[in-house]
Amino acid sequence: MTNPFLDIVQGKQAHRPAVWFMRQAGRVLPRYQQLRQNHSFLELMTQPDLAAKVTLLPIDDLGVDAAILFSDILVIPMAMQSNVEWTDKGPVFPTPLAFVKNPSTLLKPQPEKLEFVYRAIDHIIETRTPGTPLIGFCGAPLTTLCYMLQGLNSHAGFPDAIKFFYTQPEESRKLVDAITELCIHYARQQVRHGIDVFQIFDTHAGLVPTELYTELFLPAVKRITEAVRSMECRVIFFPKGIGTGLPLITPEVCDIVSIDWQTSLKTARQQLHPSIGLQGNLDPRLLYADSETIQASLDTYKRFFEQHGAWIFNLGHGVLADTPFENLKAVATWVKTFSTSQITEYTKL
Repeated sequence: MTNPFLDIVQGKQAHRPAVWFMRQAGRVLPRYQQLRQNHSFLELMTQPDLAAKVTLLPIDDLGVDAAILFSDILVIPMAMQSNVEWTDKGPVFPTPLAFVKNPSTLLKPQPEKLEFVYRAIDHIIETRTPGTPLIGFCGAPLTTLCYMLQGLNSHAGFPDAIKFFYTQPEESRKLVDAITELCIHYARQQVRHGIDVFQIFDTHAGLVPTELYTELFLPAVKRITEAVRSMECRVIFFPKGIGTGLPLITPEVCDIVSIDWQTSLKTARQQLHPSIGLQGNLDPRLLYADSETIQASLDTYKRFFEQHGAWIFNLGHGVLADTPFENLKAVATWVKTFSTSQITEYTKL
């Protein structure tokens, strides 16, 4: 029997929904926590054998259908000589670009700084169970640039980054173009090294008005998608918070749209072109609840499956750090009981 994740990404019929979780390769896993006792996040990400091990942990520990490369969207700024410090509390930009004159002149792309990612992919390919799909990824230019301009999201909504887009539109375009070019190189290299699918994360797509997003940022996403597709690799796009802008996501943008929890799968299916597949959209905070509450929500996915067929089950954003591991695993197990003839009930493990 073929892997349902690959079937769905390729637009084929699948015997059940596929399941994986954004941020599945990380802190919610007990075995990852053990690794973190002896290694920093930067070590786990940059040492190929460790990155490969973390990437593949969820296949065994959660029973998901696909692995996603263990890395970070902010390796792109790191490879552009934008000063990034990797701390235990996450990456920090000591010199936010919003407060620098002509910041585009400071960015010097050094693609060779991304070689550790490709070595990790090679190691994953060598050690994974045959048939395990590997998802590569990058951050979309808007989301990546928000962090580079703001430094940290210490203020809700990246106010300095958004102000920069309006006060320095030409400089914003230069920065978007520079990030996009390196993302294209990065994506192509990931495909060359063997990833099966590529996901573009635009976690902050909802921060700007639809008109600005359409003009400045969506064309960059299309360029990345075109580059990946030219190498016969499919693309998943996650435009979190895009809301009423969802119909902007046309077949030229991606093959699969990952839906956040603010939009129902039913609504997304109505608004999107029928050739575009769906992924999502369980609220990750629901996984704190008791099994009865989780089951009530999962029943809505049962009905969607009965009406629309298979899709890729995922969260509406990444797994939260203190999510009960047993709840996450139980949901993955429940999804894998879906079939065209029988759906069993979720039970907490």
